[in-house]
Amino acid sequence: MVGSSGSGKSTLLNMIGLLDQPTNGKVFIDGTDTTLLDDGKVSSFRNKKLGFIFQFSNLLSDLTVLENVLLPRQIAGTNETSEKDASELLSAVGLESQMNKRANKISGGQAQRAAIARGLINNPSIVLADEPTGNLDSVTSEKIVNLLKSMAKKLNQTFIIVTHDREHFGDVDRVITIKDGRAFEGDLPSQMEVVA
Repeated sequence: MVGSSGSGKSTLLNMIGLLDQPTNGKVFIDGTDTTLLDDGKVSSFRNKKLGFIFQFSNLLSDLTVLENVLLPRQIAGTNETSEKDASELLSAVGLESQMNKRANKISGGQAQRAAIARGLINNPSIVLADEPTGNLDSVTSEKIVNLLKSMAKKLNQTFIIVTHDREHFGDVDRVITIKDGRAFEGDLPSQMEVVA
């Protein structure tokens, strides 16, 4: 999803992520009308079906990288293969040597890769990424973009990425442009069709 600041990208992402309720309409995820779920069911549904990657990694600095990745599993109460799964994800994002370091002792790019692993630990159907490269230099941004694309293919999951930097993402399956609170299919105004 692309669009200028204030166009509604983050608001739409927050509604898909069940962080905000729409004032009008409904949000369906995997066939479930999420607007009918009570608070407890929203939390459970969000934890099982959705993964989140934010612009700032939001790692807890006093925990190790591994402990940060394990948090969504602990919240879900599914710990049977957690450490093995987290270790495999951290290896997949190139952080196998950083697992036992405190989160405040790793670089910004490493923290963002740890946040990607954390967003994937519960094997969500949909991964929501809000400006995942916005806080990174261009070289690290390119690595993160390539990592997101490879993980999406490898895990066969839907990644919805909000970005100001469309050119960083190159070829993607679909582009939605948000303009003045409306969603359009495509990159360029001449190519765009209204989708919502």
